[in-house]
Amino acid sequence: MNLRNRAYTTLFLSLFFLWGSAQDVAFSDPLVAKYYKARTFAFEGNLKAARDILEKMDTTGPKGLEPAALLARIYCWEGNHGEARKRFNRITSMERHNVDVWINAIKNELYAKNDATALGLANKALFYLQGNKELERLRTLATRNVESKIYPELGPNVGIVAPKRAKRKPKAVVGTATEAAETKTGPKTNEAEREKDGKKVLNNRIGIRNSFTIFDAVYDPMIYSSISYRRQTLAGSIIPRINYSNRLGKNGVQYDLDFYPKFSKTFYAYINYGYSNASIYPDHKIGGDLYANLPWAMEFSAGMRYIKFDTKNVTVITNSLGHYRGNYYFSLRSYITPQPNNLTRISGNLLIRKYFRDGENFLGLNVGMGYSPELRQLRDGDELLAETLLYIESQRMSLQYQFTPKKSPNIYVANLGVARQELSFDTGNFFWAVSAGITYHVKF
Repeated sequence: MNLRNRAYTTLFLSLFFLWGSAQDVAFSDPLVAKYYKARTFAFEGNLKAARDILEKMDTTGPKGLEPAALLARIYCWEGNHGEARKRFNRITSMERHNVDVWINAIKNELYAKNDATALGLANKALFYLQGNKELERLRTLATRNVESKIYPELGPNVGIVAPKRAKRKPKAVVGTATEAAETKTGPKTNEAEREKDGKKVLNNRIGIRNSFTIFDAVYDPMIYSSISYRRQTLAGSIIPRINYSNRLGKNGVQYDLDFYPKFSKTFYAYINYGYSNASIYPDHKIGGDLYANLPWAMEFSAGMRYIKFDTKNVTVITNSLGHYRGNYYFSLRSYITPQPNNLTRISGNLLIRKYFRDGENFLGLNVGMGYSPELRQLRDGDELLAETLLYIESQRMSLQYQFTPKKSPNIYVANLGVARQELSFDTGNFFWAVSAGITYHVKF
């Protein structure tokens, strides 16, 4: 063996023995050895064995930080969020710059659905760890969850799933495709949950809407306006509304009432009643849907619409299937209008929404097609245009953009739509219609 090879061999053996000595020193510390044993059990899924080891350890000193954090996470994974909270609070009160502990403490509150607490922790963590992307993401999620408990139209809960537990069902979210009101009620809240970032939550809203439709043939432009008031209560949202239209050469007013009761975490509903003595509106309209939150972020609804005119009544059966995926919401809704002599007609709508920083800000696409009564197809927004029950073919597409200014709680909604529809008096020939509108909601 030459001198160079002998030197390499000596260096290798020296490093080997130094590394072995370091390992012996590390694992000769009983606290470290127990921690690694508990950690192995925990990540293999044996939470009880890991917890039994950690609970007997002294986790009060600096060396006990990691074991204490692991024990808190195990309590969280087991669903004992209260005990996990105590231990996370104890750690963060001593060590304020450990980002992993803050992240797991916030997730513990999100798993427990204590979203207001999670929001407060996220704000506190970002005070010490400014600019951390994961903490900012969790703060955005907590903010969205807090708002969705108050406001029924907010978007889904996305971005976090508790480990070793069933997936969380998304909060109630807009899902109906063509109804006059597209909101559902959120969970009941107590007064402590009605505070967000030190500001009082706004449970009242006044909405003003104006829109118009122009046609390339036959019909003159049509105008639609409405004013509504919404009050969020513990029982659900209540929305009285006054609709005004100028179409087909006539003016008319309709009085409308929506109610969104919530029965449990799984079931909630939409109920509507409208009345008018104007010829361009039905005399009475009654509608309702029962919604159910299902596993795998799915949602199903079933309901009916009953519309009464002076000369004819119409019953429509409707159902929908919705799915939440990330920041997206998908809903497919069908309308079935039974008629004698096997003349039943079906139409449908597909709604896709992409949510941005929260449920108040989104871009939506609505596509519809099929055969249905003209009273459902000649529409401005969501209101009937004429008293006719002819069955005609149509295709529809619309875009909706809803946003809130950064320094204002108020909401703006812009709509743009196009429709191709068969002429009721000339089968096989179609006309085009373009609709546009804007809605402004004032919160207080």
